[in-house]
Amino acid sequence: MTTRTLSPHETTPARLPVVHRLWDRRLPHYPANGQRYRYLAITVLATVVLYYELYIQGAVATQIMSDLHLSFTSFVLVSVVGNLVGAFASLFAGLADRWGRANLVVVGLLITALLVGVGLPHAPNKALYTTLFAMLGLVEGVVLVATPALIRDFSPQVGRGAAMGFWTLGPVLGSLVVTEVSSHTLPGHPDWRFQFHLCGTIGAVVWLVALFGLRELSPALRDQLMVSLRDRALIEARAAGTDPEQALKGHWRQMLRLDVVGPAFAISVFLLLYYVLSGFAVVYFATVYGYSSARANSLANWYWIANAVALVVVGVLSDRLRVRKPFMVLGTTISLVGTVLFALSATHHQGYHTLAVYFVLGASGVGMTYVAWMAGFTETVERHNPAATATGLAVWGWILRLVVTVSLAVLTLVVPATSTLADHGAQVQELAAKYREPLGVLQSLDPATSKAISADPGDVPALAEALGEVAREQGASPARARAVSAAVVERAPQLAAVRVVPPPTLAALRADPADPVAGSAAVSAIVEKLHVTPVQATALLRSLADPAVQSDLQLVDGYATVLKSASTAVPAADLAYLRAHGAQVRKAAEDGPRQWRTWWWICAAGQLLLLPFVFLMAGRWSPRRAREDERAHEAGNQRELAALEGASA
Repeated sequence: MTTRTLSPHETTPARLPVVHRLWDRRLPHYPANGQRYRYLAITVLATVVLYYELYIQGAVATQIMSDLHLSFTSFVLVSVVGNLVGAFASLFAGLADRWGRANLVVVGLLITALLVGVGLPHAPNKALYTTLFAMLGLVEGVVLVATPALIRDFSPQVGRGAAMGFWTLGPVLGSLVVTEVSSHTLPGHPDWRFQFHLCGTIGAVVWLVALFGLRELSPALRDQLMVSLRDRALIEARAAGTDPEQALKGHWRQMLRLDVVGPAFAISVFLLLYYVLSGFAVVYFATVYGYSSARANSLANWYWIANAVALVVVGVLSDRLRVRKPFMVLGTTISLVGTVLFALSATHHQGYHTLAVYFVLGASGVGMTYVAWMAGFTETVERHNPAATATGLAVWGWILRLVVTVSLAVLTLVVPATSTLADHGAQVQELAAKYREPLGVLQSLDPATSKAISADPGDVPALAEALGEVAREQGASPARARAVSAAVVERAPQLAAVRVVPPPTLAALRADPADPVAGSAAVSAIVEKLHVTPVQATALLRSLADPAVQSDLQLVDGYATVLKSASTAVPAADLAYLRAHGAQVRKAAEDGPRQWRTWWWICAAGQLLLLPFVFLMAGRWSPRRAREDERAHEAGNQRELAALEGASA
């Protein structure tokens, strides 16, 4: 997959065979604006689709977990593995400085389209799904370093902010496409596989566009610093005497510097909130707010739209003012305010539109910071060696994905309640709604009392306590509930007799207390079941006719019937599931918001960490000083161009 390097005096033929043009994508001259914009647009489109493919599983996370029997922790592990593989693939992408960028993008688009459209939706189990997602992370790690390198190649520093604004739309628009498409199609296509098939199809279409339309600069052109389009003539003049291999000597050592590694780490930590929202916004709002997947994705749209607008607007504005650093500081401040408000809303629930306002505020700050940082970072890399742009971006991509990997692993430790809610919350809620009334009765019992009755239905103290609790649950006064419990204890022998005599026999005796056949059958049942003498059984049977006894039995019977009906209304398997997980889910529902608030505070701290590293990066704080530097650069270029033209003459 290598692209042959041009020798100093070699040019690519103007017309290559069609098949050859699908592989040899080098441009011997810097393209005119129309062509340049086309290449930039294809690169941005490819980036959007790549992130769409990477993030699509987040939109249907709950369905995937249910269908493939993945716990929340296991689902997070899938992303951890994918990002870890992608981290080291990003280092491999540093070879784009030698091999070129365009072919990496084109081949990568084809592989990811096949993985998302065919491989992942047909994965029969979590092991294969994880393996395929790791492969997706591997390819994405390579391609998502090659794309910003292409953006840098086709955009001088003066227009770098706008160009990077459109490139950074990739992850944002990718997330927006995920939420927009899924929120509109999930109601009609609830199977999560439909989202993957649709995403893969779109990826295949974009692959065709890139296959026939994407080109890149030759190494001799892209390895030079271009401040503005006015440098074009000088860059092409220099290209004839440029040795790309010589320019790349020591490129890894040049990029492993504090002003490259430090800001790369800082921006990676700055984006902690973004990582989790892009992958687990649906899970968060489902477990904390009870939102459906469609509603959660609809709310997330506010974040991605606001972020996208900020990226483009601030990118253009930073080019106009010729500075990046002030926008990084201002954006960080705004994003911190939004993040703090969002963190507080985890435990003090807000309405849908209030959350949307928090999202707009935080996303605008993140977009402002990130686009200025991307432009400033590529300029910092160019300060050391313009020929090593892909190498510098590979260092950034490696650090970014390592931070994502670690942060996702830490996430499961910070918010363990989410795993319980994601794994069991939905089923517990479904069963609770289905058996709401009988469960209300059963849950009114003390667990120890319930266990005692299950072990021995004739346990008088336990039964007295249970029926008193049932009476209170049914709305009886405290005095009446105590009377029920007292009646159970006082009339325990009669209650035992009633329990063992067959119901038809009792009905016959109520109709005719003198019925000899029914009386004999009742005495026999009492003797056999309660292990008493016939004389004792006869006396016990006669006591049932006492008006006081009958009154107490009627008092107890109503609540005993309620308890019995509740016990038989819930199937044993469902009741066992609720007993096993109900308490865990209730506790997780209480703990989850506090745990998520802690995580959002960590994200806020990560944003704050960026500020000191801004001072290490290339670029001015003052627009006036930046314009002075630009004018001095242009004057120097004019002198060098005149010297080169004079030498060639």
